[in-house]
Amino acid sequence: MPDPSKQATGRPDKPLLAVLRGERRDPPPMWLMRQAGRYLPEYRALRATKGGFLDLAYDPEAAAEITLQPLRRFPFDGAILFSDILVVPHAMGMDLTFVAGEGPRLSPPLVHAPICDLSPQMERLNPIYETVRRVKAELAPETTFLGFAGSPWTVATYMIAGQGSRDQAEARQLGYSDPGKLDAILDVISCITVDYLSRQIETGVDAVQLFDSWAGSLSPAQFERHVIARTAWIVDQLKRRHPGTPIIGFPKGAGGKLRAYAAETRVDAIGLDETVDPAWAHRELPVGLPVQGNLDPLALVAGGEPLITSVERILDALADRPHIFNLGHGIQQTTPIEHVEELVALVKG
Repeated sequence: MPDPSKQATGRPDKPLLAVLRGERRDPPPMWLMRQAGRYLPEYRALRATKGGFLDLAYDPEAAAEITLQPLRRFPFDGAILFSDILVVPHAMGMDLTFVAGEGPRLSPPLVHAPICDLSPQMERLNPIYETVRRVKAELAPETTFLGFAGSPWTVATYMIAGQGSRDQAEARQLGYSDPGKLDAILDVISCITVDYLSRQIETGVDAVQLFDSWAGSLSPAQFERHVIARTAWIVDQLKRRHPGTPIIGFPKGAGGKLRAYAAETRVDAIGLDETVDPAWAHRELPVGLPVQGNLDPLALVAGGEPLITSVERILDALADRPHIFNLGHGIQQTTPIEHVEELVALVKG
């Protein structure tokens, strides 16, 4: 039978995009955070020939290939741009390196240096936009193309400390000791993030996600100020420029603060991390708000009965809500390919 949405619009049906706009689809569309990456042997082979992570992220040919790799293996409904949230501070003028086994390093750390000392080099983002164009040209018409950026708070934690940290103490302390300096940093990140996501939309992505990976480290008052207020401003600015483009908010670790986040930010969908009870989310979040998630990545590593039980629980809890099946965070490097195949079979039936 012809697809009614395709007949009505003349455009191919994109199930994931439809859910982001409030439709309920059965089975739910799916994609996986970090689905393009280290668990795939073809990614590891390409990285071995091309160099380090940044070499890949700034090489449009390689980055487009990596974005498309998981879609050749699995019938995912979404493609996520291969890049990193730290390209934004790199474009703001910080030096960025990735140290094997230790993670990213940014200098100079803004805990000691003022942000006005940085010399922006926004042309560093041009290869990202070229990657978007290349992926868009090759992507199947029914696949939703997702762009992304880090949320201002999470990006600021790396810029202030110069690296990742377990409790984000440097950035949190700055919020207490010198809130004006933290606000100045967040102001610049917020403005650049709007421009960065807007360019991604202009060059081909269908929707965007804001990753706030360290939102859970904040007190309620700081969460309101640094996560909710900043996200709400970005959403407002993007809606003014691109009113038809859905925005997914992913405030990892927000827990009970998700209700306020949903009510005040006006994101089109909320990503749930693995610590959130999906039944609670269905009960407490606004009726009809699409949610995304929230399988524990370690359940996917385990496979078998733990995976089956976890998937069934999520699908049952969110059966009456627009839902995109995903992980509660990024896929683990040690995830067996056959477990991803098992997950796809469980979700798509």
